Amino acid sequence: MSRIGNKVITIPEGVTVTVDGQKVTVKGPKGTLERTVHKNISLELDGNTLKVVRKDDEPFNRSLHGLTRTLIENMIEGVTKEFTKELQINGVGYKAAKQGNGLNMSLGFSHQVLFDAPEGISFDVPNPNTIIVRGIDKELVGQTAAVVRSKRPPEVYGGKGIKYADEVIRRKEGKTGK
Repeated sequence: MSRIGNKVITIPEGVTVTVDGQKVTVKGPKGTLERTVHKNISLELDGNTLKVVRKDDEPFNRSLHGLTRTLIENMIEGVTKEFTKELQINGVGYKAAKQGNGLNMSLGFSHQVLFDAPEGISFDVPNPNTIIVRGIDKELVGQTAAVVRSKRPPEVYGGKGIKYADEVIRRKEGKTGK
């Protein structure tokens, strides 16, 4: 049995969860999220608790059980408090600035790199070397941070590029000469 899937989700005050067949809608103070769950998974809403139930013990359904519960729990957490990812920019002359609802980054290219925020995502730039990605959808926050990081991934010799704040870059030694 899935230990994660069997845990009951407690719905906090200020959050409303509606289940319409396979569609789950979560509304909270930060916004609204919707998700359609797989047909082999059913949801039982009882007061302020939500239970995820699978159809049978097939391996595919067992894998969906815990996943679905975690996705719904992340939706509830997202509408109560936002998810954030922090990125750091390293390199001489590398910097970022907020431009409208997007980013304007200088990353060592001959041109500025412009990145528009997808709907539901906002950027904070507390200093020129730090970017904070915010949003209520955990998947979208992670994907947006990965796309921003891909504009100039960190390189192992000089350490220049965009990296996650908690990421450790293993540095390599350059050519030693003769």
